[in-house]
Order: sequence, then structure tokens, then C-alpha cells
Amino acid sequence: MTTTELFVSGMTCAHCVASVSEEIGEIPGVAAVDVDLRAGEASRVRVTSAAPLDATALREAVEEAGYTLAGAPA
Repeated sequence: MTTTELFVSGMTCAHCVASVSEEIGEIPGVAAVDVDLRAGEASRVRVTSAAPLDATALREAVEEAGYTLAGAPA
């Protein structure tokens, strides 16, 4: 298993977490999505998958949910 860590901007509530988790979960090979919600900051998203995931697919899934990828929190 492989773990990919992302930081996502704009998430503020449980609905945000559900939306991002659902979109990322639809990527083939994703086994689990774990979100550390940090309202007002970039939230940490850990994605567990059978193999490394395509960065473009991850970005598109986050954007489809209505959010944007961010850099690591300062």
C-alpha cells in the first residue's frame, strides 16, 4: 500500500470532508481517504492506495469537489 499526503484549501466542515473523500475515493485503486480538517487553514488529506496515484487525477478530484490543492501549512 502507498500513502499520498495532500493539503486542501477551503474545507470548513464535515460536508467538505465528505465531498473531498467521495471524489478522491472514486479514483481507481484508492483504498482509504483520511482527512484532518483544519478550518481556516489547509486541511491534511492522506490517501491510501494499492499503487502510487496520478497527481493530475488527485488534483482533478479535489477540484471536482469544489476545493483546491495547497502547499504544506507553514
